[in-house]
Amino acid sequence: MRKIHVIGIGAGDPEQLTLQAVRALRGTDVFFVLDKGEVKADLVRARRDMLDAHVEPGSYRVVEARDPERDRAAGGSAYSPAVGDWRSARADIYERLISEELGEEESGAFLVWGDPALYDSTLGILDEILARGAVAFTYDVVPGISSVSALVARHRTGLNRVAGPVQITTGRRLAEGLPEGVDDVVVMLDAHQAFRRYADQDIDIYWGAYIGTPDEILVSGPLAEAGPRIERIRAEARERKGWIMDTYLLRRNPERG
Repeated sequence: MRKIHVIGIGAGDPEQLTLQAVRALRGTDVFFVLDKGEVKADLVRARRDMLDAHVEPGSYRVVEARDPERDRAAGGSAYSPAVGDWRSARADIYERLISEELGEEESGAFLVWGDPALYDSTLGILDEILARGAVAFTYDVVPGISSVSALVARHRTGLNRVAGPVQITTGRRLAEGLPEGVDDVVVMLDAHQAFRRYADQDIDIYWGAYIGTPDEILVSGPLAEAGPRIERIRAEARERKGWIMDTYLLRRNPERG
């Protein structure tokens, strides 16, 4: 039966590959890579560089397909349906790749940035394909170093404080309000810098973009001071590269209130 590896490849630094990930890479016949266009071509190159560094040349194939566009303008009640449509379109592509490009006894792999279990759609898409019943395969998951872990490591801080909880959320949720009873909040997928609405509160921010890559940018400090700097740097970086991946930790300081 066909087998699929879902391999977490870390936040961007090639040295963040785990030994388990390298072993899975070397046991794969076909790597499936989604092309996101010329603007994000360096993401495809990074994957190929990892394969060149760790896998014997000629022992595998790389099959590329164009990633479907998602309606990023959809908001409010239209957001979830838009994401659902995009995931289904991806499922159609994955299903075709597995069915047409992978032999019955071969193994294929999807290389996932960070950790496949944290804000990534691959596992859900594979389950959707299996539920359709058109193509049979098994899959396993190799965990990776997430951008969250890499972020706090680069800032030399922890995710939580003694006996305290930490919550991981999205920019869309943060815009609705800070979580109750949680003083350490990690925010991902924030295209609109939702942290700005909390600049009047005693909050520190630990922000990072392109973490683990040569383009890495780190900023930290009181939100009222660091926030405007992050907005400027973020806009400049996005203009320069055409895309940006960033993550941040907000840390409330009630004891200083």
